[in-house]
Amino acid sequence: MRIALVAGEASGDLLGAALIERIKALVPDAEFAGVAGGQMIEAGCKAWHSCDELAVMGLVEVLKHLPRLLRLRREIRGQVLAFQPDVFIGIDAPDFNLGLEQQLKSRGIKTVHYVSPSIWAWRESRAGKIAKSADRVLCLFPMEPPIYAKYGVAAPFVGHPLASRMLTPMNQTEARSRLDLPAEGRVLALLPGSRAGEIQRLGDIFISAALQIENAMPGLRVVAPMANTRCYEQFSRMVANRGARAVIHVVEGRSHEALYAADATLLASGTAALEAMLTRTPMVVAYRINALTHWLVKTLGMLKTSWYSLPNILAGYPLVQECMQDQCTPEALTDAVLALLRDGQKADAMRTDFEALHRSLLADRSAAAKAVIALATHES
Repeated sequence: MRIALVAGEASGDLLGAALIERIKALVPDAEFAGVAGGQMIEAGCKAWHSCDELAVMGLVEVLKHLPRLLRLRREIRGQVLAFQPDVFIGIDAPDFNLGLEQQLKSRGIKTVHYVSPSIWAWRESRAGKIAKSADRVLCLFPMEPPIYAKYGVAAPFVGHPLASRMLTPMNQTEARSRLDLPAEGRVLALLPGSRAGEIQRLGDIFISAALQIENAMPGLRVVAPMANTRCYEQFSRMVANRGARAVIHVVEGRSHEALYAADATLLASGTAALEAMLTRTPMVVAYRINALTHWLVKTLGMLKTSWYSLPNILAGYPLVQECMQDQCTPEALTDAVLALLRDGQKADAMRTDFEALHRSLLADRSAAAKAVIALATHES
């Protein structure tokens, strides 16, 4: 069995690696190739390109990179057709992958889109259009399949691999030991994003907030896990430029260890919020996008949900505090994090809600792999 995959960023790399491992457990001689990150490569995927090449977010940002992305998609299409896979899997990155899937589907290749676009947040009607690109949509969240059912799209809920992988929590003392952090005292995890553009927009704001929080809570240790080498180098330079190395300990990877080690986390909205929820780490969520992108989204009424972060969307109410756009300031973030660190009852209640949300994301651990294999072997 030959399977081609295209993952769009660090979170897609994580999902792709888990999927490859599950497929290999059922079909040991399966071959994998495509656009991959380090974890997918380690799981057994031959990389034609790095998933970092697709890590562009925002309307304005995508427009700047559009010529390069279109050339890259043409190149990948040729590589997939030459590989002659039994099935192609586009992992997230819908703006890139759905167009590629449609082109491949028209050439007779079975296609899967893994991770539904956020149709529950904006433009639900996209569900019908996605059927032109994907023979199957694999949904990570339980609220998604009913929406696709309205449009006659095969879209099984396969659970979130992280929810299964992180069922057994790591002991906080062990996590701190692995990161050379003291067993006693307060620890804050800082996650300003997994893309260079996010760190550019949020890095200094997060560093300023961390310094203010440490000033108000002497002895606080701050650990900042970075998604990859590029982000590690970029954020390390920003920390050094602010003279904050004594306060902020930057590490490459190891985000789960950092979250388990922390009493609270300040993070950029995205997959990190899900990871913090699954590690039961009380959080404050912050984000800023390009001002023009934000204006377009608000003016055109593209956003259909009241919240941005996955814990709040899954809960259906503002479980965690969100500081977005103009509210994303060092002062606002400092106040929000200090309130969380100082209110043990609030933090414990958040952890209890996180546990219930974790259970809602569980499914058969091989559900996604079985759906892919069934499609590849024409069993469904």
